[in-house]
Amino acid sequence: MKEKKCELTRQEEFMKSHKRRHHLIASWRFLIMILFLALWEISARLGWIDSFFFSSPSRIISLFVQLCEDGSIFFHTGITLWETLISFLLVFVISLITATLLWYSTKLSEILEPYLVILNSLPKSALAPLFIVWLGTGTKTIIVAGISVALFGSIISFYSGFRQSDSNKVTLIYTLGGNRRDAFFKVVLPSSLPILISTTKVNIGLALVGVIIGEFLAARRGLGYLIIYGSQVFQLDLVIMAIVILCMIAFGLYRGIQQVEHHMKRS
Repeated sequence: MKEKKCELTRQEEFMKSHKRRHHLIASWRFLIMILFLALWEISARLGWIDSFFFSSPSRIISLFVQLCEDGSIFFHTGITLWETLISFLLVFVISLITATLLWYSTKLSEILEPYLVILNSLPKSALAPLFIVWLGTGTKTIIVAGISVALFGSIISFYSGFRQSDSNKVTLIYTLGGNRRDAFFKVVLPSSLPILISTTKVNIGLALVGVIIGEFLAARRGLGYLIIYGSQVFQLDLVIMAIVILCMIAFGLYRGIQQVEHHMKRS
């Protein structure tokens, strides 16, 4: 009984220490952000930086409130968020299916692997004009641009994760009478979850980058369009506000995937 109480006490102390560390890190992050915003605002007000070119937090908030009144900022943000989520989900599904096929067929992986590496090394911004010619302007082109940025690297990462699974456990599945499907679902896929999740965290940011590239060239709505429009008319408050919103979207999507990861670890 005493040993069990000691173990419980150690566990409670560890949990408390973990929570204190988590709160400390969150506090430092918040403090750094507040200090940065305060320094930015003070620099603009005292003339250390030109607020026309660098804007300021107060000017951005004022513009944001103004755009909230007519609802336009919610419309443009919603468009970009929806296109990013669609691109991200398609990247995940296509990557998972393709990597699975490559793992099932060694010959197929040997044939396609060089092409995947080459396609992944291409500058994706150079492909966007081609997508416009092939698909025209609109949502379809933007989603394809978002997919192209993350897809090939995601396939390579997923497939590499599958190959790194414990070969001894796979052999054990075969020894016990299992087939390749059993080996994949009982050993390969579960052991590859950390790599899948870490790659997914990167993909959500890449999908957002691809969507913005597409909106730069082929959109009349969305945050990418606001950035281009603001730069053309020298309304740099609009440009910086759109960039700040993009940062918030990226952070929110990342935190969402992180919560899924925590839930999977607990279960």
